[in-house]
Amino acid sequence: MRGPLGPVIGKYPSSSDGNGGMGNGSNDIIKHNRKCRDVVFLVIFIAFWVAMIVNSSFGFNQGNPARLIYGLDYNGNVCGDRHADPDLRELELRYWLNPNQVYQTGVKGSKFELSNARSICLMDCPIPSEDGLNWVCDYPEGDIHISVDDWIDRNYDYFADLTPELRNTSLQLQGPCYPVIFPSVNVYWTCQYIARASNVSLTHWQQMGGVKVIEDIAIDKSIHKAINSRSSVLKRYVADVGKSWPVLLVCGGFLPLFLSIIWLLMIRHVVTGMPWITVILFNMLIISVTMFYYLKAGWIGNDAISPIIGEHDPYYHVSARELNHLHAAAVFMTVLMIVAFLSSIAVVRRILMATSVLKVAAKVIGEVQALIIFPVIPYAILAIFYMFWLSAALHLFSSGTVVQNDCGANCCAYDLKAKRLSCNSCCGYSVRYTSHIAAAILFHLFGGYWATQFVIACSSTVIAGSVASYYWARGEASAEIPFLPVFSSMKRLVRYGLGSIALGSLVVSFVESIRFILEALRRKLKLVNSMPQSWIGKVIYQTSQCCLKCIGCIIRSVNRNAYIMIAITGKGFFKASEIATELIMSNILRIGKVNVIGDVILFLGKLCVSLTSALFAFLMLDTHRYKSAHNKISSPLFPVLVCWGFGYIVATLFFGVVEMSIDTIILSFCQDSDEHQGTAQYAPPLLIETLNDQNETQRLTQ
Repeated sequence: MRGPLGPVIGKYPSSSDGNGGMGNGSNDIIKHNRKCRDVVFLVIFIAFWVAMIVNSSFGFNQGNPARLIYGLDYNGNVCGDRHADPDLRELELRYWLNPNQVYQTGVKGSKFELSNARSICLMDCPIPSEDGLNWVCDYPEGDIHISVDDWIDRNYDYFADLTPELRNTSLQLQGPCYPVIFPSVNVYWTCQYIARASNVSLTHWQQMGGVKVIEDIAIDKSIHKAINSRSSVLKRYVADVGKSWPVLLVCGGFLPLFLSIIWLLMIRHVVTGMPWITVILFNMLIISVTMFYYLKAGWIGNDAISPIIGEHDPYYHVSARELNHLHAAAVFMTVLMIVAFLSSIAVVRRILMATSVLKVAAKVIGEVQALIIFPVIPYAILAIFYMFWLSAALHLFSSGTVVQNDCGANCCAYDLKAKRLSCNSCCGYSVRYTSHIAAAILFHLFGGYWATQFVIACSSTVIAGSVASYYWARGEASAEIPFLPVFSSMKRLVRYGLGSIALGSLVVSFVESIRFILEALRRKLKLVNSMPQSWIGKVIYQTSQCCLKCIGCIIRSVNRNAYIMIAITGKGFFKASEIATELIMSNILRIGKVNVIGDVILFLGKLCVSLTSALFAFLMLDTHRYKSAHNKISSPLFPVLVCWGFGYIVATLFFGVVEMSIDTIILSFCQDSDEHQGTAQYAPPLLIETLNDQNETQRLTQ
């Protein structure tokens, strides 16, 4: 069994006063033997931040978030781009001019892709005429001497002004004008063909001598497949986050800040009732959020999300992958709701134990009142970081180079600028994403996670140092506690402990990244049907996944305790982890149940804050602003999840005051007991009453 921690306490005993009490040695205990630790990892962290800035600069230079929403026309311009030639600021909808080309892209075995079909940017999706034939013509160029505004006012139709030669090429579906035979509807800023030709328009087209227009369901499926591809859906999800930034600001920033402060104040003043309030509120919130998923998935009511933007024929039905994702989310939330409800019933049996341990934290917060305000500092740092990080993420996801496709397909289209019919190639344009862009995105995601863990770890260490000062002063607001313990702890962290914090946060980020990579590989293997088919292979894979999850949970727990010992002893990360682990293992029967149930209540409290953020995000996204026109989001799924995540992070910062107070007091108690032959000398009376009263402990744990 491990001996006393002599270098921490035993070597520097406090002088005894006449009453057998201890003298003023507590500050020496906290400040003793400090020096910079794990400096190499601090250097790595600084180099990482330089790389993050360079990586983000690449995104800002190469990215264009409009590419996440709008398509490209036949010139390679992004629809809606005011800097394009011509000016496309009002022309945001991509429309494919030649229906026969669209049909070819949907034929099984065809090598002609939709990105090579001739497309144009319009203000509205064209509809067939009820008594004639409408036309959509190319942008006015060359001999077509009308302005873009006039072209728009004429519903993109200048067929009557064409020469006989150009009319003939138009009747051959070679431009510059193309007939509107099929109705279309705006689906995520792309005009989706409805494979139901207008009989009137088709009759006029045939009477004029136009070539045969193929009517087939493939004309519908081809565009539908492109709109619902995984890459297109991912781009829309990322774009949704950019469109809903006011929701993120309110529900992911200000609301969890307000709720977290209210929760801390309630812990301070009504600690007895907080476990009950937390459990009841948690169940109400998870039921409410689940019901919203059911509403948006269309399983309750008539408020399901629709991929169609603007007014449309109610008989048109267009399916979308986003709706399927909401269905999956609703099922997942249902399972989670049931598990959470059953778990909360089990927690209720131990609620008195949580109350007793929370009283200790409430006592600490009452004495060191700056702890309630301190989390505002890391909150402000993370808020600034996330604004920069999200903006850079939008640009990185939309970075790439617009290049002409190398399709090898030949077809004819009239070039108004060259004044001739070109039949050499009809390759369109697309955004080319290279492998280094994918690496830059992964690096950016890892950087965001590491930076978040680093700030949370710094906050936890500062809180631990402040509470340790309280403990070693016998739990009283005496002169032995520094006047501003929080700022004294911050000073010690900045001066000595940043390297250890960088190492601890890196370990967590690395393990979570490995889990993410393995999960991505699993999905890819599943798509290509290369998953292990034998039961042994499946068992090995599932076992590895469970092991990684367990390792992640253990590392997070060890890290939290390591930060406490870093704050108390000033040791490096690995030595602090060793000390904390030995202290916990030697006192596991004494503190285990009390500490675990307190952590469960705190975890439910964090979920209450984050679920409230998600619920209000649903309410804000359910308004007209985000259901129509330019701000229409494809699905509330991503913005709600982001608000949920931000709410949880903010709650973690503030609830860390209570969490770290309990853990620091308990670890300090264990260390104090080991140094004094099993009898803690510095422990506050309330903690001794909670942990040392065997009868009370037995009653609470039965």
